[in-house]
Amino acid sequence: MNRTHHLLLSLSLAALSALPAGTACAQTVATDPWVRATVAGQKATGLFVELKSPTAARLVGGSSPVADSVEVHEMSMDGGVMRMRAINALPLPAGQVVMLKPGGYHVMLMGLKDTVKAGDTVPVTLTIEREGGKVETLAVRAPARARPTGH
Repeated sequence: MNRTHHLLLSLSLAALSALPAGTACAQTVATDPWVRATVAGQKATGLFVELKSPTAARLVGGSSPVADSVEVHEMSMDGGVMRMRAINALPLPAGQVVMLKPGGYHVMLMGLKDTVKAGDTVPVTLTIEREGGKVETLAVRAPARARPTGH
């Protein structure tokens, strides 16, 4: 290790040791995010992702430059009919993976400003609320996947 690298490492370690205990904030992790590609004129699409929070939290919404609004939704069977509705929050139990997937919980991007084409990357910022009203934002870059044939 040369002198410059040694100095930088020493300074970095000194800076880290100067932080008060508990300064590091536990972050929610997003795995395999994707959005469904749209057709011309379609004004909404879904974001699907696996979320894992180290502490109990709730997914409460988000934002995206490609949409007017971002909402948390659930799909459920009601009298033999699949229904979708917005929910205020989706619980993220501590240490458990919560899957947002087609036919279940997902995030809707509403009021799309343009068509989302397969291969596009869609930026979405998810809003996660923790105990005591602490808010975490989680930046996600989701590739758009083509709709399965027959849909």
